Amino acid sequence: MAVSAFLYATLSLTPAHAYKAYVSNEKGNSITVIDTEKLEAIATVKVGRRPRGIELNKDGSELYICAGDDDAIQVLDTKTLKIIGKLPSGPDPELLALSPNGDIIYVSNENDNLVTLIDVKRKEQIGDIPVGVEPEGMAISPDGKLLVNTSETTNMAHLIDTGTKEIVANILVDARPRFAEFKKDGSELWVSSEVGGTVAVIDPQKRELKQKISFEVPAMSKEAIQPVGMAITRDGKRAFVALGPANRIAVIDAETKKIEKYLLVGQRVWHLAFTPDEKYLLAANGVSNDVSVIDVASLKVLKSIPVGAFPWGVVVAPQ
Repeated sequence: MAVSAFLYATLSLTPAHAYKAYVSNEKGNSITVIDTEKLEAIATVKVGRRPRGIELNKDGSELYICAGDDDAIQVLDTKTLKIIGKLPSGPDPELLALSPNGDIIYVSNENDNLVTLIDVKRKEQIGDIPVGVEPEGMAISPDGKLLVNTSETTNMAHLIDTGTKEIVANILVDARPRFAEFKKDGSELWVSSEVGGTVAVIDPQKRELKQKISFEVPAMSKEAIQPVGMAITRDGKRAFVALGPANRIAVIDAETKKIEKYLLVGQRVWHLAFTPDEKYLLAANGVSNDVSVIDVASLKVLKSIPVGAFPWGVVVAPQ
């Protein structure tokens, strides 16, 4: 290896800060913990059946886990790595969003077409909101006033007023919407459609569709390009979209909406998460049972970290 290449590799693998990442392994019934300084898995914790959506509380002390086949949200203490309780979620919870103040969890319950509201402190359900068929994606605006749920079969993004707990708009997107993500300033809402092969960009103030982003990977069929998880940088200038069985992440100029490049990662890439300093992007690869580490500045895939069986979700907290 040339000296310059060696120095680049060494510097790329030394983050400014150390963080812990948590990966839900859907078929492994486990959570893998990754040290982002060592870039390796440091622990595996057995949890409930079919863990998918995961979210950290505000200080990173608790991890909320959608254990779909147990019909519950499990609570993991991130210091002891022990399950310390559960929250009543309704049947088959898939994804969840936490209110900005950390008091309420909003959960998509796929089997009964509801979004369930859970009071975190009281550990009680405090309401349900009927939505479309097979709800999945969950997102909440930075100011906490607008909740979004995507329904896979109805093919809509449902915009919900968190004050009245009522739907204020139903926006038709392409087939099988899986994930929703706000820009940090609340100016745009992005919704990925897995079967439709597009990302819808929505104006949440006007409550209307602005445009759609399509993808083309050379020598790959359209059917293999299935957008799912997304991550948008804090400054709103760049977005990353996981393309499922295309085994790639699309890098998008989030201002012009133009594709910059495609990054080859592991097989069946699902969900994405930045480290808090946005130095790294982590990608859970559901079929190759690993997590790809991407250097955000250079847009290079640095490493693959083996995790559990069928990794699905990923979140990162300060060490």
